[in-house]
Amino acid sequence: MDVSSQMLAFVRVVETGSISAASRASGQTPSAVSKQIGHLEDHVGHRLLRRTRAGVSLTEEGKRYYEKCRAVAEKFYEAEDYINSFSAAPSGLLRVASSVAFGKAQLMHVLPEFLEKYPDIKFSLELTDRTIDIEEESYDAAISFAEQLTNPNVIVRRIMRNERILCAAPRFIARHGAPATFAELTRYNCLRTSNARGRNAWHAELDGIRYSVEADGNFEGNSADAVFIAALSGLGIARLSTYLVADKIASGELVRLFPEYTQNHADVAVSYAQKRNLSPSIRAFVDFLVARFDHRERRAMSNAAD
Repeated sequence: MDVSSQMLAFVRVVETGSISAASRASGQTPSAVSKQIGHLEDHVGHRLLRRTRAGVSLTEEGKRYYEKCRAVAEKFYEAEDYINSFSAAPSGLLRVASSVAFGKAQLMHVLPEFLEKYPDIKFSLELTDRTIDIEEESYDAAISFAEQLTNPNVIVRRIMRNERILCAAPRFIARHGAPATFAELTRYNCLRTSNARGRNAWHAELDGIRYSVEADGNFEGNSADAVFIAALSGLGIARLSTYLVADKIASGELVRLFPEYTQNHADVAVSYAQKRNLSPSIRAFVDFLVARFDHRERRAMSNAAD
């Protein structure tokens, strides 16, 4: 048996806690699994496991080697699940959470296409800007800004490149004027996003000068969508995603302030749990989002170049 198979057997023993449990999981005899571990230890020249009455424990060398083997095993199972998913049609309930603004402005417009393509899927959507624990809350996938994702146990795929810009409604500018410099923003009513760490700190480097302004005013909303509506109504100056405001700026309903200013690194991403036997419906949804919005992005770039 080759070394890669022995590495997989080693990972299975560690994760199940004993050789007998690993043998049951793999459909092999305990002696066959034990031989694989022995051959692997001979190959690496180190003892990897200690046999105990309760099962097994890792040696110091085994702990370090297990981390490497686990990474190999995850790639192997991911590839295996990917191939197996081709034989199963996406179906069943798909539970998804999405940020409010993206869900309303983007996701809802492409969902009919997705559900027409996969008629056996039932879609349950929650629009929220709170942090989602996918596994704890039993969601299949969550869409949010990539900057919000800190859980190392989820897989993240970028959906859309996104930037944030400053804007205000013409009626607000008519009443209060427009700030001449970034520093003057402290004298204006700036709309805040609540429950979003760091979102209200507006940093810029313009003409070689660095600015740092804490957005402050008489309104804050718990979603970018609420701030967007407040800006449209003429309540104040907002920093919002380009995917949300581009059409309103083009129509004149919003005016972009400081055209030379852009906040980068605000990409939108979809995340889902790292687990074996990923359902075909989750894979289909993630692949659909990536392909659909990548196509839009490429088309927008092409139009801009023209």
